[in-house]
Amino acid sequence: MTVDTLELDSIEVELFVQALQRRHGYDFSQYAPASLKRRVRQLTDHLQCKTISGLTERVLHEPTLLPRVLDGLTVPASDMFRDPGLFRGLREQVLPMLASYPRINIWQAGCAHGQEVYSLAILLEEAGLYERTQIFATDLSEQALQQAEEGIYPIRNAQQWSRNYQAAGGRHSLADYYSARYNLLKIDQHLRRNVTFAQHNLVSDGVFCEAHLILCRNVLIYFSNPLQDRVLSLFRDSLVRSGFLCLGLRESLEYATAAASFAPFDERLRIYRMNNQPE
Repeated sequence: MTVDTLELDSIEVELFVQALQRRHGYDFSQYAPASLKRRVRQLTDHLQCKTISGLTERVLHEPTLLPRVLDGLTVPASDMFRDPGLFRGLREQVLPMLASYPRINIWQAGCAHGQEVYSLAILLEEAGLYERTQIFATDLSEQALQQAEEGIYPIRNAQQWSRNYQAAGGRHSLADYYSARYNLLKIDQHLRRNVTFAQHNLVSDGVFCEAHLILCRNVLIYFSNPLQDRVLSLFRDSLVRSGFLCLGLRESLEYATAAASFAPFDERLRIYRMNNQPE
């Protein structure tokens, strides 16, 4: 790719972001530039547009295209019990401390297709805490939320997810929590009883709930540093004192302005705890 082509590419992405914000109100201007550009290119190819400018034209004139565009830009990817060590840490270290609360609110921000939401529900069920817990699962993408609510996934993932579950200290068989038919598995809808799925934009929306635990994993890596600070401040304002924040294993509070509000609880697993005293 020549220098002229790269510059043209950057101009087209910038115009696409402006069009998306002005036409539909979704601001991606503070997303990390390299990953955003890559996803815009992938979206251009996926929607069979010849150029990014062609994608911009469709965003402006085809309102029904918006859900697919948001789904493509927000990378709604996840797995059940992804990073099993983290879920074992939640099971053995965090849930016993949350057990002291009469009611427990958990916010899963950027829940994608819901696999980690159901993983969390299983942990809570096995810890005997689910009946007094409410999980708020949010995402920007309506398409991702719809799939999350359905809880239907390809059966090809079952073996890996079962291994993840056992590595996370699972007490039964993962198959106890889903039914399989043809090439799909469907999560037991009983696990949905204390989950509220809702659209929420971390870029522009405010505090969603008062939470004892917030999970936002592998989302901040797609944000610029100023946007990461904004989101971490949002989490700080949402957590009760001594509440827990769980990030992705490649994410850190190391350089964030809001870091002073948190103390490492398990740095290896990227679990942090809100300081008792406000900053």
